[in-house]
Amino acid sequence: MPEDDRTRPLPPDLSYLRSLNASTERAVRDAEPISSAHKGAPDEVRTAVQDAARRNDDELVALSRDLHAHPEESFTEHRSVRAVAQLLERHGHEAQVGVGGLETSLVASIGTGGPHVAVLAEYDALPGVGHACGHNIICATAVGAYLAAAQVHDRVGGRISLIGTPAEEGGGGKETMARAGVFDDVDAVVMLHPFSHDIAMHPFLGRRQVEMVFHGVAAHASAQPFMGRNALDAAVAAYQGIAALRQHLPSTDRVHGIVTDGGARPNIVPERAALLFYLRSAAPETLRDLAARVVEVARGAAAMTGCGVELHWDPLPPYLPIRFNHTLSARWAVNQEPVGRRALPTGVVPEFLTGSTDLGNLSYRMPAIHPMIAVSEPTVALHTSEFETASGGPAGDRAVHDGAVGLALTAVDYLADAELREAVHAEFAAAGGPLDVPAYFD
Repeated sequence: MPEDDRTRPLPPDLSYLRSLNASTERAVRDAEPISSAHKGAPDEVRTAVQDAARRNDDELVALSRDLHAHPEESFTEHRSVRAVAQLLERHGHEAQVGVGGLETSLVASIGTGGPHVAVLAEYDALPGVGHACGHNIICATAVGAYLAAAQVHDRVGGRISLIGTPAEEGGGGKETMARAGVFDDVDAVVMLHPFSHDIAMHPFLGRRQVEMVFHGVAAHASAQPFMGRNALDAAVAAYQGIAALRQHLPSTDRVHGIVTDGGARPNIVPERAALLFYLRSAAPETLRDLAARVVEVARGAAAMTGCGVELHWDPLPPYLPIRFNHTLSARWAVNQEPVGRRALPTGVVPEFLTGSTDLGNLSYRMPAIHPMIAVSEPTVALHTSEFETASGGPAGDRAVHDGAVGLALTAVDYLADAELREAVHAEFAAAGGPLDVPAYFD
């Protein structure tokens, strides 16, 4: 290797990625369309919803572009939430900002009594790469869906709400708002997420955070190392223990971490060292088991080095995996057909290409959907500069219209079709019904 090249990392081999892309392309080509056993709203209502969404196209795209140009991180989305409130006000809808104890949350509602469906908006961005998760599109589609559905609320009955949920990117805004009672009278929630493919149901993993803080005894590392207890050794042992644990985990599990404190100087035996890990799993039960195994690794590392250890769990609410609702998701798939999209079934796009979302927490409280809408090329990943560009470009603009139509139609289907609602809630009950989310990991 030339001398100059030794300072550079080796690029990843692309063979597996190419193979994965090729197999995904074949699966997409061969996938069967998703159908629904339910009729949803009457045709005239559906036509009215589509017309209403079309009339708002320019404003919705402008909102999406505005948020994209002015990204705000978790809990600081003040400009973004004001832009949403002002757009709603221009359409005659009053929005309450700052509900559930969060300054940048928002609620607007229309209708009284009967079933209650909420369309959820996210608008926080990522540090460094802005809207590389496309939350500007999530927000604009939710606003558009609410405005379009509101045009027909007197024909379908019930109640429709737009709920702005801050800080999805690691802040758990939905869980905070749920614990404050914001969703207590909501019967079902719908939202979407930009992606590289159109997918009716894509799995998202549950996620917990743990900080391991190891406490040792400081000593002069040369003169009296025998008087020390090395906290960094404990941290390294724990990191290696987690690496060994990975080979025995289910394929859906993820554990990834960093060293946040490794000591002060080489000539002092470190008396403190710390690691931060994210733990992810596909089911609440397996996430809880994964956490228990990580605890044992930390305790073992402390014991073998003569150190103490503190475990600090979840400074912000943990995320549960998404519980699917096939019945309501099927309506989404059907409702993407009028705009020329074909939502893929689960498993066509590899399920391990995923992350976590706080929508999972709501999906264990009530029926919920979180479909994916394509805004980028199939090879572009979330949280990259390439995806940030796509979310603010023409494909993102198209997704704003298409997503608003799909969410609005799905919301009015839920309100208008009693048999659909019954089937949605029967499926939710059969999956285990509501879960006491705050108590689950105590």
